[in-house]
Amino acid sequence: MKPSRLLLGLLGGLLALAIILGSLPLLGIKLAATLQPLWWGLLLALLVLASLDSLWLRRLPTPRVQRQLPGNLPLGRWSEVRLSLHHELRQPLSVQVFDHLPAQMDFEFLPQAVALRPGEQTEFGYRVRPLKRGHFRFPRCELLLPSPLRLWQARRFIDQASETRVYPDFARLYGAQLMAVDDWLSQLGVRQRPRRGLGLEFHQLREFRDGDTLRQIDWKATARKRTPIAREYQDERDQQIVFLVDCGRSMRSQDDDLSHFDHALNACLLLSYVALRQGDAVGMATFASDQDQYLAPLKGPAHINSLLNAVYALDSTRRPADYAAAINQLLARQRRRALVVLVTNLRDEDDEELLGAIKRLGRQHRVLIASLREDVLDRLRHTPVQDFEQALAYCGTVDYLNDRASLHERLQAHGVPVLDARPAELGPELVSRYLAWKKAGVL
Repeated sequence: MKPSRLLLGLLGGLLALAIILGSLPLLGIKLAATLQPLWWGLLLALLVLASLDSLWLRRLPTPRVQRQLPGNLPLGRWSEVRLSLHHELRQPLSVQVFDHLPAQMDFEFLPQAVALRPGEQTEFGYRVRPLKRGHFRFPRCELLLPSPLRLWQARRFIDQASETRVYPDFARLYGAQLMAVDDWLSQLGVRQRPRRGLGLEFHQLREFRDGDTLRQIDWKATARKRTPIAREYQDERDQQIVFLVDCGRSMRSQDDDLSHFDHALNACLLLSYVALRQGDAVGMATFASDQDQYLAPLKGPAHINSLLNAVYALDSTRRPADYAAAINQLLARQRRRALVVLVTNLRDEDDEELLGAIKRLGRQHRVLIASLREDVLDRLRHTPVQDFEQALAYCGTVDYLNDRASLHERLQAHGVPVLDARPAELGPELVSRYLAWKKAGVL
């Protein structure tokens, strides 16, 4: 409990009055004999009222608080939390409300002044923005309760434990389930057009048309029908994609609110969503983490929830990436041929070890390396040089990018495709490459 501004103001006024009453006799001004007793009477009355008011405040019941917290929150995006308050007093009550949040969350519109009316439930909201994925707990709420005479304020803590999970920023994709996948993909700058006749999976028989090739002719059906009959194929739908995600120290770089690791997870989930809608199976494996995980490829749009639950609490570590061990472990687990997407941040030191491991992986699977490039490097490379320090930064950046480009060229020379993209562009780039390969029938 602490004094209110009103009580402090009244005490300050009495103190100022006491200073004036003590100074006037020194200036030769006579005071009435009743002023001194009057001042002491005012002070005593204020102390009595303050004591009674503090007792009334202690007896006031604490308002009831309920929190409406979403069970899932998207990383880096604003979400609303609702609080409802109710009290049993006969008089209106104005309180200050502050909700205790985890340290890894930003918030807006807290604290708030809330007017409570007798017999009514008051509800208000505030916004939170998670800065980290994982499981979080909201422990309690804090109320600043005024006394009936507004001379005191009491701080009341209400245990109101709530829990939520912070997932990668994938919530925006759920709204896309109401529209066609083609329309949704076109908003990202990619579009899949249906292709029939040149795919890998048999679709149907039909009459031969102009533009069909001779290898499409079904000679047995042609003999029965006595007219040319062609086989029609469609893109194969029973394929597997496995994401091999680097959780090591190279993924800890951060150019904006999200780290490279968070951007990588968002990109993997984006492509997983598209691939599952296309009928393919999606799995995921991690390495260089505190506890490596493996999720076997499964089909069906509902599998995206399993992926979200598997990665929402993952975090990057300070460990170096051991590509050889990760690939050997994946080869032991993944027997069927699949598209393996290695998501990492290639450095110039990742040369011989990576190349040898990728060659072993490429004998059994189709491989794509998705390497994230720091935005700060591009900015430094295009910044005009005006002094010696900027010249050093520019030369170091160009040298690093040249070494990195050389590594990419060596990998591509050995038949290993490399997708070099900025973190924010990784998701659409992966989707574009996946759809292009699927159309070409190279998966």
